[in-house]
Formats: sequence, structure tokens, C-alpha cells
Amino acid sequence: MPPRTSPSSSSPTDTQAAARAITPELREWIIAQAQAGFAGPVVLQSMLDAGWSEDVATYAMEHVLRAHLDGLDRARGKSAAAPDTAPDSAATAAPAVPEPDLSASPLRIDVGDREVEVLMAMAQPRIVLFGNLLSPEECDAIVAAAAPRLARSLTVATRTGGEEVNDDRTSDGMFFQRGENEVVRRLEERIARLVNWPVENGEGLQVLHYRPGAEYKPHYDYFDPKEPGTATILRRGGQRLATLVIYLNEPEQGGGTVFPDVQLEVAPRRGNAVFFSYDRADPRTGTLHGGSPVRAGSKWIATKWLREREFQ
Repeated sequence: MPPRTSPSSSSPTDTQAAARAITPELREWIIAQAQAGFAGPVVLQSMLDAGWSEDVATYAMEHVLRAHLDGLDRARGKSAAAPDTAPDSAATAAPAVPEPDLSASPLRIDVGDREVEVLMAMAQPRIVLFGNLLSPEECDAIVAAAAPRLARSLTVATRTGGEEVNDDRTSDGMFFQRGENEVVRRLEERIARLVNWPVENGEGLQVLHYRPGAEYKPHYDYFDPKEPGTATILRRGGQRLATLVIYLNEPEQGGGTVFPDVQLEVAPRRGNAVFFSYDRADPRTGTLHGGSPVRAGSKWIATKWLREREFQ
């Protein structure tokens, strides 16, 4: 467990106070967790459980790890000619959550076999709209392969760890196994390169079909830690950290993806995808989202959920 908070560091309200609250003991503990391979959300929750305020915990995670990795880069001499012979595990660890590299404000991201367009990006909550993730032919191929296998969509039952019918979700769906066919395999590899997250940490691709009137009311994709079945769910790969919703066709009316907390609606354009991440299982991530009712026509989407660890 992380060092306990002191009375003077339990509720800082500004950056300077948060920085003062980071003790050497806490800094060493955070670095040790990173080197041991624990994901960011797990470390953050341990700090909250130990009594640290969310402001301090979030600030500490970001600044301690950044400073540590910067120091490792300097020590390893990345700008020098000496080769890397034994990279530190913390320096090569994956980021805390899946994240596209938008540091240079790119218009497009090369994912190997195509260039994906960056159409819109929001920092808080982290939402990125991509274009040209799939070609029209690939969209059609996924729909054709999924259509014969559709059944009433289920949701994860966090009370038991199983699945259940949910009246908030009125669609038909199915899951592909990872790499089940060529078009699914290509898509999974693109996603991995696009958001810098291993293929094996992704759940199987889910395809959903919404007929007129069908919808998915606003919800969160992470698993609620307070629910009794969550521990069972997390054994398969840890917590969900990010979602990618991919539009496989264009309904005549309706069917957008809505984010009520920020009053954003993403139109379902074929081949586009909306990505959002959540570094902790908390409504304060602002990732409440839903699928608006289809008013005319039908909607086909594919959803990819990304986990902390390899999904079994």
C-alpha cells in the first residue's frame, strides 16, 4: 500500500499544494509500482484507498512518472550514440491508458497499411474522432460476416460477472474472436498502432445492428468496482481503459454517439470511429455515452474495448 496521507496533505486544492504533498516515500512507491508493471488505474485506486485526495493522487501519478521516465531517458543517453542494451521495464512500459500520438497535432496517423485521419480531439474527457479507419469494402465485409450470427445484445452483469439482457440496449449483436478472419485481423492491427496498445489487450470485436427505434441509453464502459461480480470480470484482462466505436454504415436519420456530460454528438459516418479513454472507473472521467435512437434506416457499428492486460 502507498504511504498514508498526513493531515497537511489530505485535501490540497491547487498545483503547489499538490506538489508539496508528494513525499519522497510516495514518489518511491509510485515508481516501484510502475517498475512492477501495475497499470495506472490500479496504482491510482491504491492511493485513493490509502486516503490520498484525488487531486494529489492524479497529480502525483502524472508528474512523478513523467519525471522518472525523463530521467531514465537522460541516463540511457537517447541522444547519444550508445545503443540500448538493457532497457528498463518502466521506460518501455505501455502508457497508463491507450492513447493516439497527437503531440504534433497531425492531420493523419500512419497505421501501416493506410493513413487514418484525425478529425477532432478533446482532452477532457479524452475523445478523438478518426476518419478512414476502414474502407467501404471492409465495412461491408464485416457486416456480411456478422449478420448470420446476430442475437439479442447482452450487457455484462456486474452483479454476477456473467451477461444479461438489458432493456437500455435494444440492438442485436455478436462477437468475433481476435484475428478470426482477415479483415478483423487487419482492423485489430490498425487499432493497436493507432492508439499504441497491444492487440492482445483488446476484447474480441463486437458488431451491433440497430433497427429503427433501437438505442443504447447512456452508460459507462468500465466495470464498477463496487459491484460484486466485477472481480470475476477483471480476471480476464483487468479493467477496461478505452473504447473505439466504428461506424460500418450510415443510417438515414439518428443513431449518433452522444456524450451527455460534454453535450457532444458524433454522427455515424461509414469508416469513421470515435475513441474515448477512461483512466479510472469513475463518473468523473466524463465518459458517459450512449447510442441515440435510429430514426430511419438502420445502423451497424463495431466496438473494440481495450483492457489493462491480455484479454483471455
